[in-house]
Amino acid sequence: MTGRGRQDAVRHPWFARFYARFSVRAEPAMAPVRRELLDGLSGRVLEVGAGNGLNFGYYPAAVSEVVAIEPERELRALAVEAALRAEVPVDVVPGAAEALPVKSEAYDAVVVCLVLCSVRDVERSLSEVRRVLRPGGEVRFFEHGQAPGHGMRRVQGVLDRTVWPRLFGGCHVGRDAVASVRTAGFEDIDHRELLMPERGPRLPTSYCVLGTARRPMATSA
Repeated sequence: MTGRGRQDAVRHPWFARFYARFSVRAEPAMAPVRRELLDGLSGRVLEVGAGNGLNFGYYPAAVSEVVAIEPERELRALAVEAALRAEVPVDVVPGAAEALPVKSEAYDAVVVCLVLCSVRDVERSLSEVRRVLRPGGEVRFFEHGQAPGHGMRRVQGVLDRTVWPRLFGGCHVGRDAVASVRTAGFEDIDHRELLMPERGPRLPTSYCVLGTARRPMATSA
């Protein structure tokens, strides 16, 4: 359950400290989302962008192993601590979503939670997710999403082109995760839109999507 000695793919120390504090405060609202995201998983699971490891406590007992990829050093250290408290085996390792350091077709499921919003190359990252999944394997995703209204969507676009990624570790609030998953060749996509938090003013970050998809049974990548 320790990180291996690879070069860091991402370095955002200020954001890492902010995220570690903010995510803990947001956990009462996030806990039901994490449960739904991970419910029913079994076998070998790869979690891409594990952050500080808050998902680890929600993996069901049927999961035999979690390999958790986290590129940011400070968040990875926190994830290692969280792995020690988890009820399923968790191995935290460095690596980038665009070049996952694991074998092809080795996992029954891949989890991405607030990851596609921040990766440098969404297409390449999802190609890697598809590569490491066994045929018929499942993707579980929870991501920022596009607002339904044109006004708020324009605000998201302005933020994504300017200050937001610089301030928040590469995060983009207006990417279309569902469209990206579909374009990457996944099938049986099932998703629902939700607001985080459910109550209060609507912010550019409020619009999220929670869903599942599968790698086709054909063995071609």
